[in-house]
Amino acid sequence: MPKTDELLDVTEVAIPAAVRPPERRRRALRRPPPTTAFVIALGLAAAVLVLSGTPWLNDPAVAAWRTVCLAITVQALPFLLLGTALSGAINAFVPADLFTKVLPKRAALAVPVAGIAGAVLPGCECASVPVANSLIRRGVTPAAAFAFLLSAPAINPIVLTATAVAFPGSPAMVLARLLASLATAAVMGWLWLWLGREEWLRPVVRHTGHHSGHSRFTEFRLGFQHDFLHAGGFLVLGAMAAATFNVTVPRSVLDTFSGSPWLSVLFLAGLAVVLAVCSEADAFVAASLTGFSSTARLAFMVVGPMVDLKLIALQAGTFGRAFAVRFSTATTVVAVAASVLIGGALL
Repeated sequence: MPKTDELLDVTEVAIPAAVRPPERRRRALRRPPPTTAFVIALGLAAAVLVLSGTPWLNDPAVAAWRTVCLAITVQALPFLLLGTALSGAINAFVPADLFTKVLPKRAALAVPVAGIAGAVLPGCECASVPVANSLIRRGVTPAAAFAFLLSAPAINPIVLTATAVAFPGSPAMVLARLLASLATAAVMGWLWLWLGREEWLRPVVRHTGHHSGHSRFTEFRLGFQHDFLHAGGFLVLGAMAAATFNVTVPRSVLDTFSGSPWLSVLFLAGLAVVLAVCSEADAFVAASLTGFSSTARLAFMVVGPMVDLKLIALQAGTFGRAFAVRFSTATTVVAVAASVLIGGALL
C-alpha cells in the first residue's frame, strides 16, 4: 500500500518509471528551465556590455532603468527565497493529506478559510506563487490555493503594520485594505469554482513529493532548486518590464489623472500593475501619492499585491499563460470593484 506522504511526479503518469533511466531523470531535474537559461544569457550579455565601456550605458535614462530593475529584483528576492524554501519543505516534509484534513471538505467553505490563512505567511507575492503551487500538488482544491495566493501578500501582519505606519492616524485605511483584499481573494476563489477549468492549468514537469530511495533533505533540495531557478527567471523578466515603464512614462502623467475620481482609481490600479512594488513597501508609495483620493490609493494597495508584472510572469511560468491571462484580468476587475465599494463605505 503506498504511503500517504508520497505524490507521483506528473511525468510518471505519461511515462512509466521503468522506461526512464534514473540517471536520465536526474539530469532532467538538474536542467535549468528555458526561461532561466535565457535570463542568464541576457545577464551575461549585459555584463559584457558594462565591462566593455559602451558609451550609451552611461546615459541617465539607462542608469535609471538599471537602478529600478535591480531595486525590484533585490527587494523581491528574499521573499522569493522564503517562498521557494517553504514550497520545498511542504513537498518534502509535510504529509500529503494534511492540508485536505485541515481545510473544510466543501470547496466553497475551504476558499474563505484559505484566504484567512494567508495572514500567517510573512511574504510578498513572489513567495505565495510557489507555495500555492505546492498546495495544489498536495491535494488542495485550486480554488482554495488561489484564495491563499491572493490573500497572503496582502493581509499578512507585516503588510498591515507597514500600512498603519504609512498612514498614521488612519486605522480605517488598514481595515479597508484588509477587508477589500480578503473579499477579492474569496470572490476569486469562488469564481474559479464556478468558471475555472483544469485545462487552463499547465502541469509543470518537476520533482515533487517524497520518493523512496531519497532522503527528505534531498527531496527538499531538489524541489527548492527547481522552484527558485524557474521562478527567478520570470521575476527578472517582470522587473525589466516594470523598470521600462518607470523610465519611459513621465511623472506629469500622474497629474493628468488625479483630478477625476473614477480615472484616478483606474489609473492607480494600472500603475500598481506596472510598478510591481513589493507588498511590504507599496503602502509608502501609496501614501506619497497625495494628489489622489483615499479610494484610489486603496485600489493601488489592493491590486498591487495580487496583480503586477512580475507576479503575472511568475504565474505564467508556474501555471501557464492561459491561466495567468484570465486570472490576472479577472482579479484586477474584482480588486478594483472591492476597493471602490469598501473604500467608499469606510474612507
